[in-house]
Amino acid sequence: MQSAWQWVLSVATGKSYDDVAVKRDALDKRVQSYTSKFDASLNQKWDQSIDEKYVAERKAKAQDMTNAYYDIATDFYEYGWGQSFHFASRYEGEAFKASLARHEHYLALKLQLKEGEKCIDIGCGVGGPLREIARFSRAHVTGLNNNEYQVGRAKKLNARAGLSDYSDVVKADFMNLPFEPSTFDKAYAIEATCHAPDRTGCFRQIYNVLKEDGIFAGYEWTMTDRYDSTNAQHNQLKHGIEIGNSLPTLTHYSDIIRHLEAAGFEVIEHFDLADVEVNGAIPWYSTFLGSYVALSQFPHTKFGRFCTNSMCTVMETIGLAPKGTTETAKLLGETGTAIAESGKAGIFTPMYMFVCRKPKAGETRKLTSQAASSSPKGTTGSKKNKNKSK
Repeated sequence: MQSAWQWVLSVATGKSYDDVAVKRDALDKRVQSYTSKFDASLNQKWDQSIDEKYVAERKAKAQDMTNAYYDIATDFYEYGWGQSFHFASRYEGEAFKASLARHEHYLALKLQLKEGEKCIDIGCGVGGPLREIARFSRAHVTGLNNNEYQVGRAKKLNARAGLSDYSDVVKADFMNLPFEPSTFDKAYAIEATCHAPDRTGCFRQIYNVLKEDGIFAGYEWTMTDRYDSTNAQHNQLKHGIEIGNSLPTLTHYSDIIRHLEAAGFEVIEHFDLADVEVNGAIPWYSTFLGSYVALSQFPHTKFGRFCTNSMCTVMETIGLAPKGTTETAKLLGETGTAIAESGKAGIFTPMYMFVCRKPKAGETRKLTSQAASSSPKGTTGSKKNKNKSK
């Protein structure tokens, strides 16, 4: 049965037979650990009276929840998405993987990353962006990840890509970075610090390990100006993203800027990249809606997710897949729908870009006037947020 399960995983994910050689009992524990972290709130409609309670619980369990989530979700991600676990807009004729690489290159350009510099990738996943940015810039990139399973995958893939001289991966919590002060020239985070239970604390850790005048840039998951906290449908979609992605809570983009400044950074610019992409771009959420389909993208379309769920149900029923696999696939599929609908409604973005720097000692820091402590009530019109500190 173990051999049969390895063969199924190898075919489904495209990994080698050895890469999926996880003992069945260990896999059972991973699935059960993941599903046990989620209670009745998964299937419960958003309710303001209990939402604060669940947010507090998710913050308290943030590390355990995130680890359990990625223990089991990683294989689904690699099967349906590839090795770069993030979104990107695309252009007609542009391959899906090429759009992800362009998104990563843009970040490297904003970092002004140079050959020979030391950079840290906060929350590196299995290292897809790390490898692309290391190749693109020839800088040395250290990936940081607190999930043992993903760290193992990243190290193996880095070695296989021949990038051992340009990269390494460290297992650690981004709330407690194990590096000396002023270790890195640059730092970036791609859709990762949304898992932080304390954003200011997380950003302060990054601030401490950066050299003076070092740049920190990234893409954040945030709510936009269109989000209306009094709108029940908006709150249900937000709740779906938070629960399905094991997030403490999603916040308005202005809070991200406030947390960066509270950590000591000077914010150079911040904007929603989804709003400022060149006209003609295919929206980042399009594949989830099935509106832009190539064979390689089939698994993350609505019909593709249905087929995956059906396959998992059959495998679990006949004993090939661990109990809970169908529930996990269903949860991830429903989360994809919530993300897509939120993107279509314009209330959520996974690519709110910020670029900031660590001021030199004794330098007067410029603060942006856009920082705010709470989310404003959503607007009904589109609003560009291309802001620069003056």
